[in-house]
Amino acid sequence: MVSPNTLSLSLILFLSFSSFFSPSQSHNKVSLELYYESLCPYCANFIVNYLPQIFEQEDLLSIVDLKLVPWGNAKLRDNSTIVCQHGEDECLLDTVEGCAIDTWPQPNKHFPFIYCVENLAHQGRRTEWESCYEKLGLDSSAVNDCYRSEHGKELHLKHADETNALQPPHTYVPWVVVDGEPLYDDYRDFISYICKAYKGTDAPKSCAQTSYISNVGEGEAKAKHSFCVMEKVMPTWNKIRSTVASWMNLAGAI
Repeated sequence: MVSPNTLSLSLILFLSFSSFFSPSQSHNKVSLELYYESLCPYCANFIVNYLPQIFEQEDLLSIVDLKLVPWGNAKLRDNSTIVCQHGEDECLLDTVEGCAIDTWPQPNKHFPFIYCVENLAHQGRRTEWESCYEKLGLDSSAVNDCYRSEHGKELHLKHADETNALQPPHTYVPWVVVDGEPLYDDYRDFISYICKAYKGTDAPKSCAQTSYISNVGEGEAKAKHSFCVMEKVMPTWNKIRSTVASWMNLAGAI
């Protein structure tokens, strides 16, 4: 569980993010893309305990172009119904976070809100997400109007298209991509990949350090399956054939 001090750090970062961006370095920025779903515990853990590192170090933030895509392992049925891996609450929060990204396009504006929502989800308090507006001093009207409207669903489907267009396709989340290359299960070491990918002449000083990766989660075992795996959907004909085969086997056993 994340301590109140961590959330306080988020509020401080929210007030100071803007000064960290350096337009002169924008052409040399390394793209960092996170494909995730709001109620996957490993996604929440990454957003709360790892991703803030790029905001905590000014020189790292200046070379990163961050993109968050909340869709993950959700499925779109033939009747245009969206089915999220962790239920309707996840569909709601994915849409809310997508609307926040649309309402406040700059990462230094929408990340504090997403951090707050995911921090609550990480603590098992996902139903309290609306409290993030007050905590961060944000006007809730734009995001609320968005997720309750058709525009919210359109944004959700846009994130579906972006996720489904991944090459290679994602097989789990969090799915972290640096300059077009997925990091697979090494996603928690994303900073080292950012530093390796940076082609500018003014490399961040933190990239020259031997231990620039934060010790957050150092005591956490690096398990092989620290992600939410995408459920495989069996084609309709295969389902029918499998069912018929089961019936025949049952009949033969009688």
